[in-house]
Amino acid sequence: MADDILLDFLHMEYVQLIDDLKGTDNNDVSRQENVGFEVGFRFIEKYTREWNRFKEELEIIKFICKEFWSAIFGKQADTLRTNHQGIYVLIDNQFRFVLKLSDTQQFMNVIVKYLAFSCGLIRGALANLGIISIVTAEVLTPPSIKFQIQIQPQN
Repeated sequence: MADDILLDFLHMEYVQLIDDLKGTDNNDVSRQENVGFEVGFRFIEKYTREWNRFKEELEIIKFICKEFWSAIFGKQADTLRTNHQGIYVLIDNQFRFVLKLSDTQQFMNVIVKYLAFSCGLIRGALANLGIISIVTAEVLTPPSIKFQIQIQPQN
């Protein structure tokens, strides 16, 4: 419980810090996504050290929805959908990093900053597991968030 609160506060302060540090280039969302990628990549490396290698793409995505989501966000993703052509949609109806934000227009404009780090986390975790992807987030109705994972073809 205390660790969860600390993570939430750390995330809020991190978003605020990046927002305060932004210069003339205004790449704060990109920076947050890149830091999230590094954290997700390193986390998966340590977290899956004792696990057997995954054989299929769907197996990896299910792992992300259940195990990874539980370890990072405190619960499993609520919904996983796929079109079986490389696009997966994860829906979390109580996404912890936006749980306390209001759904007013003021917060809807800054919510992207709160989701960039999480998109990077997911993308980094998948990259370490051998899946190159594009991860985007869409606000359904706060705190309900839809993450879309688009798998990139391997060359």
